Amino acid sequence: MSNNTIFTVVYSVMLLALSMAASISIFSVPSSAKLSSSLSFSSSAEAKALLNSGWWRNFSPTYHCNLEGITCNRAGSVFRMEVRYFYYYYNHSLANMDWSSLPNLEYLDLSNYYSSFGLTGGIPAEIGTLSKLTHLDLSLNDNLQGILPPTLGNLTQLVHLDLSRTNMGGPISSSIGHLSNLANLYLHSNQLNGPIPSSIGHLSNLANLYLHSNQLNGPIPSSIGNWRNLIHLDLNSNNLNGSIPPEIGNLKNLVEMDLSFNNLRGSIPSSIGHLSNLAYLHLHSNNLSGPIPRAIGNLTYLTNLNLSNNLLTGHIPNSICKLKKLTFLDLSENLLSGHLPRQLGRLCNLEYLWLRRNEFIGTIPNGLIYVEPLKYLDLSVNNLVGKIPNCFFLVPFLNLSHNRLETRESQIPNWYDCHKAKNSSSCLRVNHEKRKMKLTLVVSLVGTIFLSLLGFVVCFCFRKTQKTQSEARATNHGDICTIWNYDGRIAYEDIIKATNDFDIRYCIGTGGYGSVYRAQLPSGQVVALKKLHRFEAEDPAFDHSFWNEVQMLTNVRHRNIVKLYGFCLHNRCMFLVYEYMEKGSLFCALRFDVEASEIGWTQRVKIVEAMAHALTYLHHDCTPPIVHRDISSNNILLNSQLEAFVADFGTARLLHPDSSNQTVIAGTYGYIAPELAYTMVVTEKCDVYSFGVVALETIMGRHPGDLLSSLTLPPSENMMITDVLDSRLLPPTNPIVVGDIVLVATMAFARLDPKPKSRPSMLRLSQEFLSRRKALATPLRTVSLWDLWNRKMDFVHQSNEHVINAQV
Repeated sequence: MSNNTIFTVVYSVMLLALSMAASISIFSVPSSAKLSSSLSFSSSAEAKALLNSGWWRNFSPTYHCNLEGITCNRAGSVFRMEVRYFYYYYNHSLANMDWSSLPNLEYLDLSNYYSSFGLTGGIPAEIGTLSKLTHLDLSLNDNLQGILPPTLGNLTQLVHLDLSRTNMGGPISSSIGHLSNLANLYLHSNQLNGPIPSSIGHLSNLANLYLHSNQLNGPIPSSIGNWRNLIHLDLNSNNLNGSIPPEIGNLKNLVEMDLSFNNLRGSIPSSIGHLSNLAYLHLHSNNLSGPIPRAIGNLTYLTNLNLSNNLLTGHIPNSICKLKKLTFLDLSENLLSGHLPRQLGRLCNLEYLWLRRNEFIGTIPNGLIYVEPLKYLDLSVNNLVGKIPNCFFLVPFLNLSHNRLETRESQIPNWYDCHKAKNSSSCLRVNHEKRKMKLTLVVSLVGTIFLSLLGFVVCFCFRKTQKTQSEARATNHGDICTIWNYDGRIAYEDIIKATNDFDIRYCIGTGGYGSVYRAQLPSGQVVALKKLHRFEAEDPAFDHSFWNEVQMLTNVRHRNIVKLYGFCLHNRCMFLVYEYMEKGSLFCALRFDVEASEIGWTQRVKIVEAMAHALTYLHHDCTPPIVHRDISSNNILLNSQLEAFVADFGTARLLHPDSSNQTVIAGTYGYIAPELAYTMVVTEKCDVYSFGVVALETIMGRHPGDLLSSLTLPPSENMMITDVLDSRLLPPTNPIVVGDIVLVATMAFARLDPKPKSRPSMLRLSQEFLSRRKALATPLRTVSLWDLWNRKMDFVHQSNEHVINAQV
């Protein structure tokens, strides 16, 4: 082959190669261009969706990953979106966002917890296109309305779903059963109705389920037996009916179960004894019947058991005495019968025992209680007979009223304090003498209240004929009861001498219709005298207030209500005689720096708790209920131990169910419920509101006037609780004390709701106090008034073995 031929062949091959390379290059350019265009389109689509939402303004699409609350992955795609508390978002509607343009979104938190974002409108169905979403939180958005879209069931990767404390209504769609990876489901505090779908049982990975405070009805589905990993179950405050399914015994990891405040019927299934890790069991306020299952004794980790306000019958099973960790036991308001089991005394950690309003019979066994830790014991309204064990008087709060006990327990105050006595025998003997002396006096007093003037004169004359006997008894005992001589010469003269004829030097305060004096009687006992400003004949209104207070305090007996020792009528004056409170009113104690600094955080919580228990007694244990109508810091008195007592019942009113309960406005400015500005109907919710004011005043150290005036709107998220706490005290550091203070503030805000029906009752507050052993899960400095207003606080239950996350 010639050289020319070889050159020609090589040249041809080179041209062919170049041609093929060019061809490949030509066809590859459009492919690259197409890929680049696709990536650019995805990024620009996300940027366009964010821009068109109207949530942000004045930003370049190139920098959409730098927007407040937006986080992108390495590829520049949005995978996390959350609102920031310090940023103002211009649009608050979910419908304005093109969710389909955010295919890589994994985390979406638009809750109103730390921000003023405030979603409006409803949840669009398009949110179901976020197939990679694992976390969705839209909680605490009061203006979020509409129904839960069934497309939520498409979010099969979801692990956390929180739509609580919004205004969502309608039913729970059965599509929720498709969320097989869900661990946390919070739908509580909404307007949801209809039944709980049986498909919810498919959520086998569920650990926390909160559906409480809705309007759900129908039965609890038996499919709940599939929740083998469930730790917390809260279905309280709904309209659920039917029976508790026996499959509930499959929830072996359950620590807390609350089915209270529903319409559940039937018996408590014995399978409940399989819940070996259960610490909190609340089944109260239902229509459950039958006996308490013996299997309940298998719940050896149980610390809190509340089965009250049902229709349970039979005896208290002996197996309940196996619950050695139990601190709270409430079986009150049932149909339980038989004898009280002596084995209850084996519950060596029990602090609260409530068995009132049942049908228990027989005597009280000596070994019924383990006295050391017990704080509250209520056996009232039963058919108990015999003697009261002496050790009972060592219990700080004791209620034995409305039984047939031989020791005249009807003369024991409902909450009888004898724990300061040196021993139970002397305690029983001394106070028995006092009660013995008061028996005739109280009967006479009640007669005085309800008889006409003629009857009063007859009673007056009868008491005068008994004067010699009364004086002799007074000489023997030197007791405060000697003042029950109406206008008897000895009592009256003693008081005139003790106060130097009501000299101004002995005046320790002035109220709405009387001045209060300190008087030391010849026996050495110090009492407080409320002397009316003018004699009854000059103004019938004062006479009404006088007899109203006598009537109320004669029939009311509670550990935290000031004791009325007697009264005196004379042609010169009329006055009431009270137990003396060394520290005066809460108002004065908080007003002055020295006194306020002596009342630490723990003591302030106890003051609020005492008020709560006293009002619970008035509203729920008295028949008919009593409304105080003038709860204020001036009418909360403190003794030398800084224990709180409710006082001044001059304006109190009985609530009769067959009456309109209309009256004129009474109370102290700054504490009066707002609805009394346009209605004259008095309800217990008026006291509830006043309590909320005093509770805030107690922890703030001043009247919360400015704060109250702004409560028509939620408080600013920038105002922290540490900004309003009393600065005269060092901030609390103990986790339990911090938790108590936040609990007090949260409950106070709840009772300041402008709508009376939305204010929780004092009974529920007392139950919260009695069962509380919670520490705040977050530092106090991070808690804002916005958090308290919305009542979403994380607490940790302090029990022997378990740590429990809870929400107030």
